[in-house]
Amino acid sequence: MTRRLYLDNSATSFPKPPEVLAAMTRFAAELGASPGRGAYAEAREAGALLQRCRERIVELVGGAAPEQVIFTLNATDALNLAIRGLLRPGDHAVTTRFEHNSVLRPLNRLVEERGISQTRVECDPVTGLVDPDAIRRAIGPRTRLVALVHASNVTGTLQPVAEVGRITREHGVPLLVDAAQSLGHVPLDVERDRIDLLAFPGHKGLLGPLGTGALYIRPGLERELWTLREGGTGSVSDSDLQPDFLPDRFEPGSHNALGIIGLGAGVEWVLARTVTALRRHEEELMRRMLDGLGGVPGLTLYGPRALEQRTGVFSIRMAGYAHPQALADRLEREHGVLSRAGIHCAPLAHATIGTLDAGGTTRLSLGPFVTVEDVARVIEALHAIARGAAVA
Repeated sequence: MTRRLYLDNSATSFPKPPEVLAAMTRFAAELGASPGRGAYAEAREAGALLQRCRERIVELVGGAAPEQVIFTLNATDALNLAIRGLLRPGDHAVTTRFEHNSVLRPLNRLVEERGISQTRVECDPVTGLVDPDAIRRAIGPRTRLVALVHASNVTGTLQPVAEVGRITREHGVPLLVDAAQSLGHVPLDVERDRIDLLAFPGHKGLLGPLGTGALYIRPGLERELWTLREGGTGSVSDSDLQPDFLPDRFEPGSHNALGIIGLGAGVEWVLARTVTALRRHEEELMRRMLDGLGGVPGLTLYGPRALEQRTGVFSIRMAGYAHPQALADRLEREHGVLSRAGIHCAPLAHATIGTLDAGGTTRLSLGPFVTVEDVARVIEALHAIARGAAVA
């Protein structure tokens, strides 16, 4: 039986490192306690493991202090905390047409609920890149937030975050970066890049389990964020109000300790190998993918060709396939290659590259366990499908 080849790492990474599974199994089998809810040894150790995860995340992103890391359900939850927590009635937000619905939809809701306004800056229809000067021109006296995706989940486009960060810092406007597709894949430093709010999942490039994520908040900015939820924290329980210190201010209720401990093991796996080394591996795979895809008859590849402008996310369409799901189905059925077809929760990105009305693209996305042999296999599969010239 042909080994199934997982190329949907943009949705969630697979497989996970054995260390992640081992950490989660140990917690479930030997600890099981709720962090911050008891003084006995198991609860203390569970709390220490969560703290260790915060410390490793701060090390990874170049942050200031572990308490600035707020655990969330996923990147969407983190983005909602940042957007809904910061924007007030009458504020203005700047974003781009390459954003995920996790940014677009909260902003659209706040247009209705709070009367905010927003400017969506155009991106290049070929590369997907945004012009930082266009963001500069969009900033006005009421601009309270610039939200920018770091890497596109449609084309892999890497946006010029550092350049945008210089502009937003000059204007005193907080920069929110959606690092769902970049953290763990490319080096990132919140201080160097002048990022005020960094939202990311735990289950993609950080190789943790589903149901994990975090928001890093620049020190001092937390005082300007409204809470979205309040409740028990295990601290200052005699107070009627939510604690005003981090991380408790934004972390009511019991933690997903099992998931966060798995996330901590994933972050340590990434740190041990270094993001720089993981990026080199992905660049080699990207080089082979770009060369191979360029030779497949009838195939259109979307997004930048320069390695420094992209991550390992490849959106394609093939002549003869009216809907991208038909190509994805054939890749799985005949070649055991797993991909994702559709508009990938990013309708404006697909509108920009001209694929929205056609149902989007078939997406192939790389991960750290993908090999050069795997890349050769998917290229061979696409050649075989092209030779078959079946219309679907």
